[in-house]
Amino acid sequence: MKIGFVSLGCSKNQLDTEVMLHELLTAGYEITPEETEADVVIINTCAFIESAKKEAIDNILDIAWLKKHRNLKGIVVTGCLSERYREEILEELPEVDALLGVGSIHNIVAAVESVMARAKNKKLKKYTSFEDKNTVRLGGDRVLTTPEYYSYLKISEGCDNCCTYCAIPLIRGRFRSRPMEELIAEAKQLEALGVRELNIIAQDVTRYGKDLYGDYKLAELLRRITKETAIPWIRLLYCYPDKMTDELIAEIRDNERIVKYVDLPLQHIADPVLKRMNRHGDGKTIREVVKKLRREIPSLTLRTTFIVGFPGESEADFAELSAFVEEAKFDRMGVFTYSAEEGTPAAKMPDQISEQVKQDRMDILMKQQMRISAALNEEKVGSTVRVLVEDFDPVSEAHFGRSCADAPDIDGKVYFMAPQRIAPGSMIDVKVREVLDYDLYGRAVMPKE
Repeated sequence: MKIGFVSLGCSKNQLDTEVMLHELLTAGYEITPEETEADVVIINTCAFIESAKKEAIDNILDIAWLKKHRNLKGIVVTGCLSERYREEILEELPEVDALLGVGSIHNIVAAVESVMARAKNKKLKKYTSFEDKNTVRLGGDRVLTTPEYYSYLKISEGCDNCCTYCAIPLIRGRFRSRPMEELIAEAKQLEALGVRELNIIAQDVTRYGKDLYGDYKLAELLRRITKETAIPWIRLLYCYPDKMTDELIAEIRDNERIVKYVDLPLQHIADPVLKRMNRHGDGKTIREVVKKLRREIPSLTLRTTFIVGFPGESEADFAELSAFVEEAKFDRMGVFTYSAEEGTPAAKMPDQISEQVKQDRMDILMKQQMRISAALNEEKVGSTVRVLVEDFDPVSEAHFGRSCADAPDIDGKVYFMAPQRIAPGSMIDVKVREVLDYDLYGRAVMPKE
C-alpha cells in the first residue's frame, strides 16, 4: 500500500502533515513521493484566503485525474479547506473519498482504511471525521519533511485575536498552548535528528502560555530550550506587537542562541484601519514597539507584513502606511491585498475597495521595499555573515544557504564560492562581495583565512 501526500499552505499545516506521515508509517504503509504510484493520495489543504482555496481545489481535481488514468484508489482531503467547507466538498467534489477536519489528523489511518474498503465496495459511506478542534490533543510524533538541519516547533494552535479579516479562529479554533515540558521534549528529539535551526511557530507565539499558566511564557520557554538543548539557532516567527514584553525583548537581546530576527506582522499603521481590523494596539503603539526593538537589539532583522485595500482604507490611510514604510525601513516586508473571506466581519463591511486599487497600492509598497532592501543589502557588502549551508548549485558552481537574517522559505539566500565542497547543515562565515536583488553573494571564510 503506497500513500502519496500533497501538503499545501503554511509551515503550521506542514507539521500536521508530518504527524500524519508518522502515523501512517507506524501502521505499515509506504510513503511515495510520486502521486502516480500511489494507491491513496492525502491532500492537506489551506483555506486562509481565496487564492489558497483555489489552489486546494485545483490540486484535488488534478489528483482526481489519476483515478481514471492510473491506479489511484482514493483521495483523502484534510486541513483547513475540509474544516471550513465540509458540506460543499461532499456535495460538489465527488472525487473526494474521505474528509478529515483539522482536529482529526490522528484518524488518518482509519480514513485510509475506509478509502481502501470503499474502493472495493462503492456502497460504503464516505469516511468523515470532524472532532472538536478546541479539545483535540496537539502535537505528536513526526516525520520531518524539511532538510534535517532545520525544522519547526509549533507551540500552540488556534487564535483568540479575532482580527475582522481573518478566518483562522473559525477554522483552527481558540488559542491553546502546548505544555512546556512537551515542547522541551520535542526540541530534544529534533536536536537528536540533527536540527541546527529551530523555528518557533504559532498563529501568535507571543501569547504562548497565557491560557495554561496565566501569563506570557515565551521568554521562559526560550530559556528552557537553550538550557536543555544545544541547537545553535532559534528563530521566532509570528510575534504580535502588543505582546512584545520587556522580558521577551531582553531574552532575544541577551540570549546568544536566539537569532536577532523578529517577524512582527503589523498589517497597517493608520488608526482607522487598525480599529476596523480589530488589531490590538494603535499606530502609536506600533511605532513605539518598532523603535524599542531597534534600540534594544541594534543588530535586529525586522520582518513585517501589511494588508492593503482593507474596507474603508482611504487615500490618507494608505499615504500614512506608505510614509511609515519609508520611515521604518523594514529589513524584510511582505504585502497582501485584502481578501474578503466568508464568515468574517470584514467581508460584510461597507466601502469595499476595488481589486485594481488594491493591486496598485500593493505595487507602490513593494517598489518602495525593493529600493529599501537594495540599500540595506548594499550596506552589508564587505561584512562577514554567518551562514547555514543548504546546498551546492552545480550550474552556478556556488554554494548557497541562509544567514540568521533569512527565514526558510520566506526570505533570500546567501550564495558563496568556496575552495571545497561544504556539507549541507554546516555553519560557515561568508564575506559579502555583492548584492543580487534580495540575495547576497560572497566567498567562504575558511579557517586558514
